[in-house]
Order: sequence, then C-alpha cells, then structure tokens
Amino acid sequence: MGLSLEIARIVLPVAIVGGIAVFVILRMKHKYKKGTLGKKKTKSAQNLLDSLIPFGMMIGLAIAILLSIFTPFSFLSAIAWGPGMGMLFGYFAYKIYSKKEDSYS
Repeated sequence: MGLSLEIARIVLPVAIVGGIAVFVILRMKHKYKKGTLGKKKTKSAQNLLDSLIPFGMMIGLAIAILLSIFTPFSFLSAIAWGPGMGMLFGYFAYKIYSKKEDSYS
C-alpha cells in the first residue's frame, strides 16, 4: 500500500499539469484554426499578448519556488505545479487581453 501511494504522489502532479498543458495547446490550436487568435494594432501590444503564457509559466515557477522555501511544500512538486498553474493563468490572461480594445487608435 505504501509503494502505490508514493507512486501516485509522484505521478499525479505530472498527470494534472500535463492535462493542463494539453488543454491550453488544444484551445490555442482551435483558435488558430478558427482564425480567432488575438490580434493587436501595435507591435508592442502584440508582443505582450504573445508573451503572456510564457510569462505566466515563469511567474508560476518563481511563486512555487518561494512557497517551497517558506512552507513544507516540496521543491520537486513546486517544479511540477508552478509552471502548469502559470500556463493556465497565462492562457486566461491571454483570453482577457486579446478581447480588450487597444487604447491607441
């Protein structure tokens, strides 16, 4: 019983984060095929839009590492959970920011 619980504790975060990654990739692929990817008028706004998901992953990793330093949350779990949650939040930020109108016209 102890071995199977340990295997589940190792595999479960990777499986959940993998599911998040597949969800984000499939949603972006669907938007691409439909032609509804976010488009901004200025190059800097477009660069920010295109960078939201990677920035979310980096910020998620940084927050997870800080949590693992100050809480009993393990460092290896932080490496798995942080970028996955950041990718999900970055995707939602992408959706929100791509619907926002440009203030420069």
